[in-house]
Amino acid sequence: MPASLRDMRFLMHDVFDYAGHYQSLGVDDAPDRALLDSILDEAHRFTEGELAPLNRIGDEHGCQLNDGVVTTPPGFKAAYTGYVEGGWASLSGDKAYGGQGLPDSISLFLEELMCCACMAWTMYPGLSRGAVSALDAHGSPEQKEQFLSPLLSGEWTGTMCLTEPHAGSDVGLARTRAEPLADGAYAVTGTKIFISAGEHDLADNIVHLVLARLPDAPEGTRGISMFIVPKVDLDGSRNSVTCGAIEKKMGMHGNATCVLNFEAARGYLVGEPNRGMKNMFTMMNAARLVVGLQGICGAQSALSLALDYANERLQMRSLSGAKAPDKPADPIIVHPDVRRLLLTQRAIVEGGRALIYYAGQVADRATQLDGEEAQRATQLLDFLTPIIKGTLTELAFESANNAIQVFGGHGYIRETGVEQYVRDLRITTIYEGTTGIQGLDLLGRKILQVQGIGLMHYLGEVSEAAAALQQSATQADLGERLQALGNEWGELALNVGGSAQKNLEEVGAASVDFLMYSGYAVLATCWARVAVAAERALADSSGGERDYLEGKLATARFYFERLLPRTAAHKAAMESGADNLMGLNAESLSAC
Repeated sequence: MPASLRDMRFLMHDVFDYAGHYQSLGVDDAPDRALLDSILDEAHRFTEGELAPLNRIGDEHGCQLNDGVVTTPPGFKAAYTGYVEGGWASLSGDKAYGGQGLPDSISLFLEELMCCACMAWTMYPGLSRGAVSALDAHGSPEQKEQFLSPLLSGEWTGTMCLTEPHAGSDVGLARTRAEPLADGAYAVTGTKIFISAGEHDLADNIVHLVLARLPDAPEGTRGISMFIVPKVDLDGSRNSVTCGAIEKKMGMHGNATCVLNFEAARGYLVGEPNRGMKNMFTMMNAARLVVGLQGICGAQSALSLALDYANERLQMRSLSGAKAPDKPADPIIVHPDVRRLLLTQRAIVEGGRALIYYAGQVADRATQLDGEEAQRATQLLDFLTPIIKGTLTELAFESANNAIQVFGGHGYIRETGVEQYVRDLRITTIYEGTTGIQGLDLLGRKILQVQGIGLMHYLGEVSEAAAALQQSATQADLGERLQALGNEWGELALNVGGSAQKNLEEVGAASVDFLMYSGYAVLATCWARVAVAAERALADSSGGERDYLEGKLATARFYFERLLPRTAAHKAAMESGADNLMGLNAESLSAC
């Protein structure tokens, strides 16, 4: 289903002023509004023409493995060729290695359009961009020369290889080993599982970034190093990395999720020994932002289907009287509970999109600026990343389930297409770190370990957004609610930290509730910005544009009055403490 170009432009120009943002960064030939619009238009033509038809095909055909060779669904390879020939792979890459040098955030707009069209296909080039980020940050000059150019051209693709069968999310348990070779390379041996895009027929080579242990490395994550292990080595020979299986999955059938076997495969150390987790987090953090975006894209597509169906499906009469008296029944969009379902979806999708666009600007500042400004942006982005990944995927999954509910029984069957988004989106709450891991990361690392520096930065943003909203003639009460929420949020973090000092189990017990509370608070701040921009634009608009902007204001109020109160339940759950979770022993818990 298509992304909402109208909403993308509104956020890009009216809410966040991306053209002004790029100028403030001092970017050479900073993209102006006209260039941004032209990129959106061209990307939309490509994604709707080439990718959108593949979404259903990829789901139905899936990937096939024969003699170690993975064949992607019909049309996937041709679309990838079009992607490469259109120059999309190099959009934001370093000019020194063949990139076009545009700011990284522009790739978010492209990613959104591609994900809305076909999320499974988009993961193939999407992982390449993560590999580029990691190698650009941590690779040697020689490695950059060897690997970045073909990755940026799209001639090669990339992956990240962390998970092993016995370890799951506990990467410190990894057993894959790397033995030094006489020429300075390494022989990498081990098995990695759940490797998205690990083998395919779209490109001639795949650059695997693999976590492995050197001989005598310390135990745990302190002993992990990162290696480049190409499918085809630099001399053109086939490396000894093979696909042993592709997983039979609940969804995302068009993307090959592989078991990869490395049998003394030739690899190249990236950065310093035993610093692999630090290096890999460059790729992982970028991927977590993209997974949050994936959630919003799947929810957007499901919402588009639900809106069309709700306007067309005739069933029952409105309780306040017939709204379509010339028809045998009213369209279901007139019924309050259907509107609850639709408005919940819209509030999640449009608020989540605003959050992603805001984070894109923060990420730009972290990489393009220097000194205290860059440090502040980095701290803010570190704080936002688990919130974006954890809460947006959970809410997106809820949104897609709401779309099925709008369809009723027709949503549960395959022909309407909406059930695919529920299956596809389910993985987004799991890969790149489950929601539980995101909660621990936020509360443990981004709050307690650093004395909440990112939260303090963001609370300043909350106050700013609340003050702007309080100047509104019609939305001032929402600004007051937002400021009160910000005050409560800061106090809650202090209270949870105090409990954790007495009992560390309180961190795990409170973490997901704190994550979701934080997500609702961040989305409220985004909706405040959107409401201020919509009211400002409304003063100068007419016709259909007024309908769009009034819809923004109505959805902002719906969010504050219907969804934001969920924070009270999360707060109560946190304050109940860890005893109701940890008081029962394992034997009693298992005695069902």
